[in-house]
Amino acid sequence: MLTDRYKRSSDLPKRIPVFPLRGALLLPRATLPLNIFEPRYLAMIDEVIAGHRVLGMIQPVGNSGPESPDGTDCNVRSVGCAGRLTAFQELEDGRVLITLAGITRFNIVSEESSPAPYRSFQVSYENFAEDLVPGSGENEVDRDVLHRVLKTYLDTNRLTADWRAIGNAPTELLVNALCVISPFGAEEKQALLEAPSLKARADVLVALTEMELAGGSDDGPLQ
Repeated sequence: MLTDRYKRSSDLPKRIPVFPLRGALLLPRATLPLNIFEPRYLAMIDEVIAGHRVLGMIQPVGNSGPESPDGTDCNVRSVGCAGRLTAFQELEDGRVLITLAGITRFNIVSEESSPAPYRSFQVSYENFAEDLVPGSGENEVDRDVLHRVLKTYLDTNRLTADWRAIGNAPTELLVNALCVISPFGAEEKQALLEAPSLKARADVLVALTEMELAGGSDDGPLQ
């Protein structure tokens, strides 16, 4: 993977442009497609493409307000995830479709003063060294439980899945990809992001899914 070039935190830029987006989740070696249309974020993508191709995804604090608040007066979470821009498509209507591949989580250190219309931060990756080790913690995840809960969820929502592909997927990719596409809200997504290990993240994912099944929520399927 393109993200495998980042072996240590020093391989990553300490200052990165950051995209605050409520409900969006990026995790190491998972991918996140984004539809970029606001002028401030089109300018951000121009910088990313011209530079190190790394940007950060982070959630605004709180559960209300715009999905992506304008200005610097909106607080953001203390933990986000850096991703590498791996795909770019410019559309006739001015929108840009991109794909980010997750590299590692980061802590916010401070916000950079800049005339740019988007926000940039000094960040630290030091607390998330294991994120840079592909497959770290895979052996501790109970895949049988994960498969069981996923099958129950899909059956409940009358959905199908390619079980051969699921069975062949590396455990880290399976857990993180399911978290990224999960239908949960901002607080739940942040809990998945901040889980201290892959096993802890899988346990949180299973617990949230079981709660959704028990509550009969119609928030939407894993899609």
